[in-house]
Amino acid sequence: MSKLGKTNAEFNLIEEGDKILVGLSGGKDSLTMVHAMKEQQRRAPFKFEFIAVTVSYGMEENFDALIAHCKEHDIPHAIHDTKIYDLAEEKIRKNSSFCSFFSRMRRGSLYSAAEKFGCNKVALGHHMDDAAESFFMNFIYNGQMRSLAPKYRAGNGLIVIRPLIQMRERQLLACALDNEMPTIGDEACPSMRFDVKMPHARAHTKEMLSKMEKEFPSLFTSLNAAFKNISQDSFFDAEKFSL
Repeated sequence: MSKLGKTNAEFNLIEEGDKILVGLSGGKDSLTMVHAMKEQQRRAPFKFEFIAVTVSYGMEENFDALIAHCKEHDIPHAIHDTKIYDLAEEKIRKNSSFCSFFSRMRRGSLYSAAEKFGCNKVALGHHMDDAAESFFMNFIYNGQMRSLAPKYRAGNGLIVIRPLIQMRERQLLACALDNEMPTIGDEACPSMRFDVKMPHARAHTKEMLSKMEKEFPSLFTSLNAAFKNISQDSFFDAEKFSL
């Protein structure tokens, strides 16, 4: 909660009068986030609302345990039904990344749900490991210097926030395990139901960063600092040098 509070103060993620849709997949990250949002609501010196929303892909998922958990802890929760699974069979291009497709579709569904519930912000459960992995994947595979912003405005005007972005994945895992949260694992991912070779770029990147961290224990601390200390003039941008 201390780290979340500092991140919130640094980037003005949660503000007076906000109504925030919290994406709740049921994994360790989103479950930890929704509990943190509940506690932040209690601690904050201002008023804000939130609702946890779980996207159903239309493949007869069972969310009974998740629904019961939210009810037990007085967390407002709704299931947003979609036909994403059926659309994947029709729309996804050959050799495309199923993970990327479902991620885009899920994000679009959360935006639609935010409009339905009158929310002005959407909270996603990405953490520092996600930001580091995205940076190196873009760097290695796409030739881009790009990561995950703590806060940005989507094309439809919604503000997207990442309250956990400066936390480590292992912290979130420990929180979920220590509090015996009913986490949902990879079995809920629709990609697992398709007979395709899954992409390995993120797994390879995660392994690479793990090896780097063993050699340089302060790696993620340095990355977090570097993401806020960007010297644009030192890169190969021709527009910067048209003197």
